[in-house]
Amino acid sequence: MKEYKSLVIVLLVAFLILAVSYTFSTGKVHAPVVEQSPTAPLRFEIVRTPEAQTQGLSGRRDVPSGYGMLFVFPEKKAYSFWMKDMLVPIDILWLEDDGTILGIEDSVTPASYPETVFTAPAQVGLVLELRAGEARARGLFVGGHVELPKNWRN
Repeated sequence: MKEYKSLVIVLLVAFLILAVSYTFSTGKVHAPVVEQSPTAPLRFEIVRTPEAQTQGLSGRRDVPSGYGMLFVFPEKKAYSFWMKDMLVPIDILWLEDDGTILGIEDSVTPASYPETVFTAPAQVGLVLELRAGEARARGLFVGGHVELPKNWRN
């Protein structure tokens, strides 16, 4: 039995050495993916300039859970969005200045471009893009509320 325990310890140490040497030889350190709880506050990237708003989430291969891109426009209008150069589906939420949700486009796919344009159901100054399905996972609904970051007006 003692020989068996020694063999197990030797094998575990060998495995750890191989795993560590592989990590350093490839230069890749893989952290575990941790999905954020649907009740955790959203992390916001706020975009105000026309250039940043035109770029939006285009070209990104992933939109993390719990992350939102908040478009802050200088005036209220019925803004339209499309999926040009998008690589992943997203949710689009049309918001009042207090975070009240006026409309939700659920899981909009890149394949909708160029035929489909998504337009706000009313004049808004805020639009929020989330990972596809995030609004549903968080229980967000038209008439509901999104907790906006304190600095969104700056």
